Amino acid sequence: MFKKTLSVLAIAALAVSAHAADVVLKVAASPVPHAEILNFIKPKLKAEGVDLQVREFSDYIQPNAAVEDKQLDANFFQHQPYLDSYNKDRKSSLVQVPNGKVHVEPFGAYSSKIKNIKDLKDGATVAIPNDPSNGGRALLLLQKHGLIELKDSAKLTSTPLDIAKNPKKLKFKELEAPLLPRALGDVDLALINTNYAIEAKLNPTKDALFIEGADSPYTNIIAARADRANDEAIAKLTRALHGDDVKKFILEKYKGAVVPAF
Repeated sequence: MFKKTLSVLAIAALAVSAHAADVVLKVAASPVPHAEILNFIKPKLKAEGVDLQVREFSDYIQPNAAVEDKQLDANFFQHQPYLDSYNKDRKSSLVQVPNGKVHVEPFGAYSSKIKNIKDLKDGATVAIPNDPSNGGRALLLLQKHGLIELKDSAKLTSTPLDIAKNPKKLKFKELEAPLLPRALGDVDLALINTNYAIEAKLNPTKDALFIEGADSPYTNIIAARADRANDEAIAKLTRALHGDDVKKFILEKYKGAVVPAF
């Protein structure tokens, strides 16, 4: 009886020890699709000793600020051009972690007033994101579809001031990215990030008048401070995100609105 009690206590101690050994990894994410993808891999990471805690943010500033300030360990919501722009503007030094590329969210153009881009009238108002990288991305997409011509097609951070030709005399309204879906009723066309489009119940593959291809260079990444980029817990996170099960989850859940980049 004494030996049995010791055995039970030993097993309990081992269980407590194993639980205590879990490394807490706090990751900031946009609700859709980033947090959904992270929550999908939580059980896998738990089995590897990582307690993944997902903190959701609806904007593009706080997730980076929280990582920079060491409140959180990493984030998953942005592409490299946005991170480069953020680092430059905020004098921060966040980095993409090794093997940090996860997926592409093809950027799309939406309208509640027209069904075909050919029906866009002269002088129409077009809403685009007001941050340099996504605003430039929107303008490049408009150029690709012949609506404008930019002074420098290789520049990723063009603004409306960099438009060389605007045959339809389009008027541009620059808004915070999360507000773009709500602005659809007030503008003729809005260029919207796919995560915000999905949150607004828009189907990018069906509702967008035109959309980026899967070859978009704007791959969403895992970012962290440089001193944490090679942490084993973050390495386990990226390995889990690159699993065949994650690829299947993305393809089945988002039906082309989100495209795996691995």
